[in-house]
Amino acid sequence: MGFFDLEFELDDHGNRVGLPVVPAECSRPSWLVLAGAYGRLEPLDAERHSADLFEAYWGHDDLWTYMPQGPFATLGEYRQWAESVQRRDDPMFFAVIDTETTRALGVASYLRIDPTARSIEVGWITYSPELQGSRAGTEAMYLMMRNAFELGYRRYEWKCNALNVESMNAAQRLGMSFDGVFPKATVVKGRNRDTAWFALVDDDWPLVRSAMEKWLEPSNFDADGRQLSALSQGSKPAVRRSWAF
Repeated sequence: MGFFDLEFELDDHGNRVGLPVVPAECSRPSWLVLAGAYGRLEPLDAERHSADLFEAYWGHDDLWTYMPQGPFATLGEYRQWAESVQRRDDPMFFAVIDTETTRALGVASYLRIDPTARSIEVGWITYSPELQGSRAGTEAMYLMMRNAFELGYRRYEWKCNALNVESMNAAQRLGMSFDGVFPKATVVKGRNRDTAWFALVDDDWPLVRSAMEKWLEPSNFDADGRQLSALSQGSKPAVRRSWAF
């Protein structure tokens, strides 16, 4: 579907209107542990997770370039931030735990949770270098997607600074389509932020789910843990609109 290839029908006055949406139940995410083969998502807990996360982030100040928080000079600073966001209703923060080491290596959250419109966003994603490019990191995104669509959401969003090429590439790798850029959307750390929007809708989720599950299979990795087939190869058909810098 292109930007103007919208599905519609005509009302009694000849006006174009959106297709009817069958009412369906859609609940808010709950504070469950989302477990996979390589990692799990736990509700962020400052006492349990701060030390691991601060250690994983330490020395990598570039992780905070596009984030409204950070960098953090001390464990106390990071813990104070974690305490300020843990157990919020929106955004809902989770720690990403690596199964092999049992260490927290990153965070992600649900936000802009709208059960009425059945739309939800994933964001505040801060992966340590150890988690970036790992099976546990990709699996965490899969687990959050799967949970959202199983709850009945129709639209799963990803937004980022339009200058953050790595984040935009990550969204498309996960099968999300580019919805455009909102110029001068906000101000972050005293600088303008143009916000790029991406989304995956429920119609395309079965294809993306299959691609992600196939990518996560142990047979897709060699003895050194290198992927044999890229996730983007399987998820690409779901990307209806791609971005170009």
